[in-house]
Amino acid sequence: MNHERPITPFEGMDIRSLIDMQARRRADHPFLVWEPFEGEGQSWTYAQFARTVRRFAAGLQARGAKPADRVIVHLDNCAESVIAWLGCAYAGVVPVTTNARAVKDELAYFAQHSGAVGAITQPRFASLVKDAAPHLGWIAVTETDNGAPPQCDVSAFEPFAAIDGDPATLAERPHDPWAPFGIQYTSGTTARPKAVLWTHANALWGARSCATNEDLRADDVHLVHLPLFHTNAQSYSVLASLWAGGTAVLMPRFSASRFWPVSLKHGATWTSVVPFCVKALMDRPVPENHSYRLWGNAICSPPTDAHFGIPTIGWWGMTETITHGTVGIAHHDNAPMSMGRPAPGYEIHVRDDDGNPVGPGEVGNLLVRGVRGVSLFLEYANNPEASAAAFTADGLFITGDRVMLGEDGWFYFADRSKDMLKVGGENVAASEIERVVMTVPGVVEVAVVAMRHAMLDEVPAAFVIPQSGHADGLEQRIVEACAANLASFKLPQLVRLVESLPRSTLEKVAKAELRAMLDAEAQAT
Repeated sequence: MNHERPITPFEGMDIRSLIDMQARRRADHPFLVWEPFEGEGQSWTYAQFARTVRRFAAGLQARGAKPADRVIVHLDNCAESVIAWLGCAYAGVVPVTTNARAVKDELAYFAQHSGAVGAITQPRFASLVKDAAPHLGWIAVTETDNGAPPQCDVSAFEPFAAIDGDPATLAERPHDPWAPFGIQYTSGTTARPKAVLWTHANALWGARSCATNEDLRADDVHLVHLPLFHTNAQSYSVLASLWAGGTAVLMPRFSASRFWPVSLKHGATWTSVVPFCVKALMDRPVPENHSYRLWGNAICSPPTDAHFGIPTIGWWGMTETITHGTVGIAHHDNAPMSMGRPAPGYEIHVRDDDGNPVGPGEVGNLLVRGVRGVSLFLEYANNPEASAAAFTADGLFITGDRVMLGEDGWFYFADRSKDMLKVGGENVAASEIERVVMTVPGVVEVAVVAMRHAMLDEVPAAFVIPQSGHADGLEQRIVEACAANLASFKLPQLVRLVESLPRSTLEKVAKAELRAMLDAEAQAT
């Protein structure tokens, strides 16, 4: 790449620097606690974890993996997923953490496009990875499926435990913050996913920034239940805990029935959630003796905070921004339903489609300025065209998100650009309607999408999950709230109560499926 590299806050450092330092400073403090749904749990102190990843790194080197080589890490949440991810990075090898829901064609693309030399997976994915990427030099498979006994024969594969070596044999290499740290493939819709490349400076930036924004402390216990192939769990939870010297308690996935028991067992004080998690927990009693200080979610101070008695910090970020680009402020009054203010280290712009700044109360395109390879991703690997197209002429990263700049200086999410509604020539942000609907008592979650209209082209339709026992009269209360708070052209023309909403990655609502359902219903009438 031909761009000037500034002096970073992490000169002479890489992920080894942080792991090794915490192994010295926090040697006997628990870093990683594995809490499986089946089988025995396990924990690693900082010193034990450092020894484990060093041995893993030496094992990679022993099988011929070299710095900058890429290795597929195709795992659901498990202790091995953290060891493999950070163990690869410790060796200078680049972990390519792939979505565990990927099908054969997607995996084949990830392996081919990244140029991976090997793969690490689990029993139930082993044959899939082999069939998708027969060219790989080796495939190592964990002993269990996230704690559960394997349901298939994996004796033909190398065991994960075989990736082991003497740390004294690790080759010397400089602590280079610009060295490649990891790759995540962004979810694609019409095109192939792009390979977001982080440097070691990116990882350290994410660790420090998330720990700071979240007010993480050395005695905090961060419950991790979101998928580790995603930035949220990697940066917001694990790297942040590593930087703070705290503890990360890892679950195989989110479970409403296990959330509180695990939280109480380990004294969890922090967790990152998504709206789906909040919805699932609404009908469960909140223990009086829990230890949570804060939660993190996509919005600040949602109405559900009153139910849980736990303050929520809202934030916005992407794989490309490493950490929160906007964020609320811990222990301060944050604007309810907002996505926070510009996070330290980022310059935020909101512009209209002609590139002009928008004023307070207006919706525009969210653009971010940062330092590539530090506070922004370095590049889309093996795709210079996409890397160039991701930035404006004056160097702002094009997020593809639209936000409203509030009169109060806070930002409010207004959907992906492609999800904006066009009602009789007027632009309408679905999230603006959703914010109003969420204030109605009895609403757990709402998704607003465009519904075709003969005269206006599109009108809003609201799909609402009601709280148990609150469905009676809810539709009318929603209509009245919208009429009192929204312009007439923004009013939902359909309010439908539903038991569930279709989901995509990270349990985000798959709005395309809702739109397709409405189109099918319209054609059938």
